[in-house]
Amino acid sequence: MLLKVSKRWIDSPAFHKNLKLNFKTLGKKCGKHMKSVQTFANENAQAIISGIEKMGNFEMKFDGESIVLDTEDVEIIPVDIPGWKVVNSGQLTVALDVTISPELREEGLARELVNRIQNLRKDNNLDVTDRIEVKIQRNNAINSAINNNLDYICAEILASSLELVDAVESAKGSEVEIEEDIKTLISITKLLN
Repeated sequence: MLLKVSKRWIDSPAFHKNLKLNFKTLGKKCGKHMKSVQTFANENAQAIISGIEKMGNFEMKFDGESIVLDTEDVEIIPVDIPGWKVVNSGQLTVALDVTISPELREEGLARELVNRIQNLRKDNNLDVTDRIEVKIQRNNAINSAINNNLDYICAEILASSLELVDAVESAKGSEVEIEEDIKTLISITKLLN
């Protein structure tokens, strides 16, 4: 099966779905055949799922009696695949690749850094239009994210310069938590026009 993702086609993982019987509705339909229906469903779950998804029902015969399972008689439960989030609604199954690439992780860190610097601007009573100079104390957890997203960060915070330094004086800087367990010192200085 192929999925279209971001204007390109990719091979999708094999979807697996589990079947859960709704005994409230099946009790009336199945009567004395309930145990047989349950055993059949356990052994043929994928065939039942396929039939219900394609036709809206699945027919079984026990001792010459026909029992039809409808959508309200079963719950089709998609099983998540490692790295994918799978949801199901009737005949539609959607799988979302939730793997976070290194580039995406760095972009997220850059956005968090922008947010923290904007909060520092506000705390220092700077106007939205004030140009600033920024110094950030090096931290191996964010250095690459800053270097790879430098233009974006500077544009968002109106920084004429952003420099990674070995140390920011604590008197001039503010400790900022970018993410849990990722902290650094940042100093911002308003540039005169």
